[in-house]
Amino acid sequence: MTSARPATSATGEAAVPAGVSDPAGDSDPAGDSVAAGAANFWCERAWVDGAVRDGVLLRTDEAGVLSEVRVGVTAAEVAAESPDRAAPDGRTGAPAAAAAPAPLQHLSGIAFPGGVNAHSHAFHRMLRGRTHADGGTFWTWREVMYDVARRLTPESYRVVARAVFAEMLAGGWTSVGEFHYVHHAPDGEPYGHADGIAGEAEADRAADTAEAGVAPPAGAHAMELALAAAAEDVGIRLRLLDTCYLTGTIGEELSEEQARFGDGDIEGYLRRHAALARMLAARSSSARGTGCWSDGRATAGVPRTSTPSLAGEGARLVTLGAAIHSVRAVPAADIARFHELDGPVHIHLSEQPAENETCLAAHGRTPTGVLEGAGVLGPALSPVHATHLTDEDIAALGAAGTTIVMCPTTEADLADGIGPALDLAHAGATIALGSDQHVVLDALRELQGLEAGARLRSGQRGRFAPAQLVDAMTTGGARSLDLPAGSFEVGRVCDLFAVDPASPRTCGSVAEQVVLAGTAADVHTVVTAGRVRVRDGRHTTLGGIGALYRDAYAALGLDT
Repeated sequence: MTSARPATSATGEAAVPAGVSDPAGDSDPAGDSVAAGAANFWCERAWVDGAVRDGVLLRTDEAGVLSEVRVGVTAAEVAAESPDRAAPDGRTGAPAAAAAPAPLQHLSGIAFPGGVNAHSHAFHRMLRGRTHADGGTFWTWREVMYDVARRLTPESYRVVARAVFAEMLAGGWTSVGEFHYVHHAPDGEPYGHADGIAGEAEADRAADTAEAGVAPPAGAHAMELALAAAAEDVGIRLRLLDTCYLTGTIGEELSEEQARFGDGDIEGYLRRHAALARMLAARSSSARGTGCWSDGRATAGVPRTSTPSLAGEGARLVTLGAAIHSVRAVPAADIARFHELDGPVHIHLSEQPAENETCLAAHGRTPTGVLEGAGVLGPALSPVHATHLTDEDIAALGAAGTTIVMCPTTEADLADGIGPALDLAHAGATIALGSDQHVVLDALRELQGLEAGARLRSGQRGRFAPAQLVDAMTTGGARSLDLPAGSFEVGRVCDLFAVDPASPRTCGSVAEQVVLAGTAADVHTVVTAGRVRVRDGRHTTLGGIGALYRDAYAALGLDT
């Protein structure tokens, strides 16, 4: 079908076709209801196959997975759509006894596949606007960060992450890889037991009881479940990157501030990770039923009516991955053990020159060389930052097909430097984006920062084409986190954000270059799993995000 412009009103704005609801003007549009179900959207324009297309129709199944994507659908054709139209396989609509099909929802402006934020430390957001007055370096900033980490409890972590994830959604990020290392109580003891060794056994028993459909003992994996609960409260897609953190720096024990990050040794980490995987899988299975463990206790304290139950491993809202904190924090011999894990593995890599110097002194090779020696370079690995690399490092990372997660706003804020993103892309690496410490939470700002860094590094403009930048924001992150997200294709999840192309920032932009002009202020609607989650900067169920942050600062005992 050829592309056609949507019908417009006398004001020049696209008219809402007959039979299509307008989420912007609906106080309870389909898709915001408590019950999960199929959803249908008609986008005035949307980013499909590397360009902005007119009249895009999106239909989902009950799990929020795209079942149909059509381009060039006019307003007249949308109005003519009926429940009895032939399905793609030739069948007609649902039987009369079935529920009525979801109404078509109108999305004005330009809809983009949801941004996939491949690197996040949720609690770092609480430092925003509090560390800029006294100069310093990454290392002095880290000391302030440790103070916030010390304050976290499972209860306060859920409150903090809920606010951060809500702001993240409003900024166009619909999926996130949470690089999580605050596992235990401040003294390093596992939650749920007073003895560390018994605590590991307790975690295994907790996972076993969870698999049986019985609620685990209170406290087991408490910090991890707090993040999962926050993601479900908000409706953001979470890949929980369970992080291994064993040494303070190469050859040194964890400091007092780092005690709650560690698992003793690699065996302790692998045992805890396996138990967490079983618990999350059992928790998800329970959520697809009544939303409670078999003893009646709500799963991890989350009211299950707050989010839909997503079918299938790929479409689940919360899934597990793994991370190596850095070559500073995991001995080289232990890094090779990550071959034993399935799914994505992330690692901080060469963020600071001091890391490279320490690594060279200890191992006689760069951090990338250590990873290569451990045999973990490959498509499942996502090095984060990769700021200070040698030519040999770049060649190795590219040849291995890794995904490099650049975090431009954080790397600028912490004075890390500008990484060789363009060189890495030319070498064969995939580029993804992350917001890291959340100095801003704005998918478009990160995209723009990637291009700005490449220009500053090269002295030339237009280093990445707009389509490459959108890929970094979407499909690059989806590849990094191994999520069925990042594009409007049948079989991928219906996650998106819609941008106003006529705002003071975007007005006059060529459609494909709106991403280089807009900001989160231009995002008017955000959808995950086929449900509207954010409208005009407000979360559809949690309300104003500023109020969520006031609760978060209060939970940590910090003034606002």
